[in-house]
Amino acid sequence: MTGSPLLALTQGDPNGIGIEIAAKAWRVRREEQLAPFFLIGGRAGVTAQMAALFPDIPLAEISEPADARERFTKALPLLPLDPGLSEAEETIAAIRLGTELCEEGRAAALVTNPIHKKRLYEAGFDHPGHTEYLAALTGRPGKSVMMLACPKLRVVPATVHIPIREVPARLTAGLLTHVIETTHADLITRFGLDHPRLAVAGLNPHAGEDGSIGTEEETIIRPVIEQLRATGMEITGPYSADSLFHDAARAKYDAAICMYHDQALIPIKTLDFDGGVNVTLGLPIIRTSPDHGTAEDIAGRGIANPASLIAALKLAALMAGA
Repeated sequence: MTGSPLLALTQGDPNGIGIEIAAKAWRVRREEQLAPFFLIGGRAGVTAQMAALFPDIPLAEISEPADARERFTKALPLLPLDPGLSEAEETIAAIRLGTELCEEGRAAALVTNPIHKKRLYEAGFDHPGHTEYLAALTGRPGKSVMMLACPKLRVVPATVHIPIREVPARLTAGLLTHVIETTHADLITRFGLDHPRLAVAGLNPHAGEDGSIGTEEETIIRPVIEQLRATGMEITGPYSADSLFHDAARAKYDAAICMYHDQALIPIKTLDFDGGVNVTLGLPIIRTSPDHGTAEDIAGRGIANPASLIAALKLAALMAGA
């Protein structure tokens, strides 16, 4: 593990399963060949959860990320947050510290455990979610793009956490161009694809059927595709979304650009519910996350599945050049 990238992992919401799946990932670090990582979290909360669920797993408190590399072989390294923070403040502070460590080169990538957005909003958090907060922290507000990835599929929604009724108005040529260009650039720089192939879904059923079931394909989506194809980008569409995700279709592209949240997330969660990874594109740092929520209904019971976190750790290491 000497030459492996060092990953910063946030605890997520302390009422969720983040600490539990972090411990479970550490437990299988050798079998899964995981790069070394350290957990950023509150000392009291992490210690209490570990004592209750994993008394057999030693914790090693560190003061510098570099110390985690040696400690990782025998203990789960913990970089503790300042004491006295509320749970919401801990969640935010862990993200902020992990981002700073990546920007400073003291960690190669950031992996974030799930957050409880409503709890953060009530504490004054004014960002829609992780993605937007990370963009603000890194000086890229409005520039980040969300990708969901698994071995069988990569999808990118052009619009994300907004009501479905607002999608047509939000779907502009400028937004779609930015999403596609950002995806294309990061597929080259972060995923090592020399000539990424992109497929673009339509918004309406049957991709609008030449304007008879909606006009967005003809007025927005197709012109953007044609403009980007003219620059040399390998991009096709718009396709009817109901025929874009079967085996033969997926073999023809490296990522699918979708028009809204569920159009992108339903196929990837159907194909690989436990192994999907959330990746933030367009940032100066690498960030991945499990593709699930805080799962507070099962938190503290020791039954949480760490598969998506393990996949997020592996992809972060791969993107960092492992």
